[in-house]
Amino acid sequence: MAIRLGSSCMNCDNMMSDSMCKVHGVKVASHYTCDHFEMKAELADHRDCTSCQRYERDDCANPAKASPGMMCSVWAPREFRA
Repeated sequence: MAIRLGSSCMNCDNMMSDSMCKVHGVKVASHYTCDHFEMKAELADHRDCTSCQRYERDDCANPAKASPGMMCSVWAPREFRA
């Protein structure tokens, strides 16, 4: 089975700013995709300490170094569920 992180509604050109799909007229989320998927021309890469679930928490692996613009090998997205 191939794992494709890029083929989700979050990276689709049909998703509007309010998370509504232009094609289907429904609210979508990052774990959705469909056969009408059209890749955005440019993907945004906002991964750093400030977008990490563990930023400024006790379970941060590098609390002394964690800061905007930095990233570590244990980065976890805000939607992370432990």
